[in-house]
Amino acid sequence: MMASIQQVVFPFIVCLLHGFLICQGAITGGMLYAKESESREVKELNGLWNFRADKSSARDEGFTQKWFMQSLAKTGAVIDMPVPCSYNDVTQDRTLRDFVGWAWYDKEFIAPNSWGSTLNRVFLRFESAHYNTVVWVNSKQVVTHEGGHLPFEAEVTSLLNYGQENRITVAVNNTLTPDTLPPGTVTHKSDTKRYPPGYYVQNLQMDFFNYAGIQRPVKLYTTPLVYIDDITINTTISGSTGIIDFSIAHISGAVNVTVELFDAANQLIAKYSGTKGKLTVKNAKFWWPYTMSDTPAYLYKMKVNVSSSGVHDIYRLPVGIRTVKTTDKQFLINGQPFYLHGVNKHEDADIRGKGLDLPLVIKDFSLLKWLGANGFRTSHYPYAEEIMDLCDKLGIVVIDESPGVGIKTLENFDNTSLAHHIEVMTEMWRRDKNRPSVVMWSVANEPNSKASVAGPYFKSVIAHVKSLDPTRPVTFTIADMPFPPQLDQAAQYVDVLCINTYYAWYSDPGHLEVITLQANNDLVEWHKEFNKPVIQSEYGADTIPGFHVDPPLMFTEEYQVEFLKNYHAAFDQLRKDFFVGELIWNFADFMTDQSVTRAVGNKKGVFTRQRQPKASAHLLRQRYQSLINDTLTNCNKHNNIVKSNTIL
Repeated sequence: MMASIQQVVFPFIVCLLHGFLICQGAITGGMLYAKESESREVKELNGLWNFRADKSSARDEGFTQKWFMQSLAKTGAVIDMPVPCSYNDVTQDRTLRDFVGWAWYDKEFIAPNSWGSTLNRVFLRFESAHYNTVVWVNSKQVVTHEGGHLPFEAEVTSLLNYGQENRITVAVNNTLTPDTLPPGTVTHKSDTKRYPPGYYVQNLQMDFFNYAGIQRPVKLYTTPLVYIDDITINTTISGSTGIIDFSIAHISGAVNVTVELFDAANQLIAKYSGTKGKLTVKNAKFWWPYTMSDTPAYLYKMKVNVSSSGVHDIYRLPVGIRTVKTTDKQFLINGQPFYLHGVNKHEDADIRGKGLDLPLVIKDFSLLKWLGANGFRTSHYPYAEEIMDLCDKLGIVVIDESPGVGIKTLENFDNTSLAHHIEVMTEMWRRDKNRPSVVMWSVANEPNSKASVAGPYFKSVIAHVKSLDPTRPVTFTIADMPFPPQLDQAAQYVDVLCINTYYAWYSDPGHLEVITLQANNDLVEWHKEFNKPVIQSEYGADTIPGFHVDPPLMFTEEYQVEFLKNYHAAFDQLRKDFFVGELIWNFADFMTDQSVTRAVGNKKGVFTRQRQPKASAHLLRQRYQSLINDTLTNCNKHNNIVKSNTIL
């Protein structure tokens, strides 16, 4: 039977399409990053893949005609598509840019003959695909996954032809529904006098473009039959001593487990035998944000060796020893007050969409250091692991945010949404739990937290995150300001109040003179109500580069500069008390859905999409470098903190 359009567009609700299971199962096992070691090999499958969008009216032709049973090129016309990337902006085809539904990929590759040993396991790993994904290897379905931005994988050992060609086929559906993260809706237009038959529109509940496709690397990797499945570490500090609690999960029977810790010079400093224990480091060097020390972001190296009957699996990971804690007025890293001055970022702020682009990543980190930013929020989804690696290495603090943006309607708070939200937070924690740069989890951006259902919903989500990780604070960003804090149903459950406001932009547009007064009064009121530290997690004004008017008018560079100055005046009054951070919206201009309120995207960036500075970037750099000097001047000498005026 031909599937209905609703079955194809909403596969994660119906869960069954022509006999193919589409729904996501329970999370089991670990999600260690695929990296080479003495016992593991990695083969990247990035490059040009065959691609075609299923533009049939019901978007189901790929399933009804079983495109996965043969080379995609034999099913119809294909084009070359880079992987990783978002497919939307690659061609001149407007219908592909705005495409909603199933997009298909395939690629042929050689599985190394040496991998066919009976002592090996082989896994196929996707770092991210958006949004709902089905994967086949040599025409056999191997994995499905719901959600973008996070990795998923499957063992494919028995399905590969070693020393011969193999084929991977992938179907990715970018449709957003009330129960996805982010949520959305689909409107079907039935008036055939105004719309073609079967016409429908994807409605977004977030203010950024719905980029889609295989957006991060695809890899094959091997492990021995006896292998390390997961590693969990937590660190504490006692005086000058660092303590690393660890737990090793493995797949096999009886094994020997050895855990070794090396310093940055590769000198062995601690060793332990067993799957669970503690490594104690005397006179430890702690992981610090780079603005708090002249030797920041110190990383030890942990080597885990699991062996049985002569079979070994070895995995290495960096370890930063640090603690995070909040009080009613402070955010503490290693027991020292920390003031966050940074940015919000969008990894889709370029023609490459959300596809991982390492030159662009390095450029962005160069700009972060140029600004003097000491952290960012991953607005509004987890970023690639390569980006997180750099944060660990460079001492960039991260508020790790889920894709829970736009949770507004009653449907977005139902049990199906809640179950998926909890699953996504589990995936996020499983991937990023060992990272010293991650100092706080953000479960959502700008939900309708005034709704009565928001209280129990976020109580459940936050409690779940805390059950996974009792060592980090948890938050979400509060919006639809200004409104009295007494109306909020969910802020009581967070550890830090992250507040988004746009005075003199969305409220009182054009009236710069009200910003300092309103920001000061509102932030004080929120702190008094909940007695928790406050971060200004968003503030900003759209600015068209090159537009100049004096006196300032909205959308000009002069207006953005004056806008920021007025906010900063309030911040400088409040950071003497309970105010612990400021994050500009936004690092760079980025693409949004087409609308009458956006002129080719959101232009609140202090940099353009091409990464050129607006006048506001120079203002922000001056401020952040001044804050660095204040931090280093006022910071007490504590363990390994050294006063310095160096600007990195």
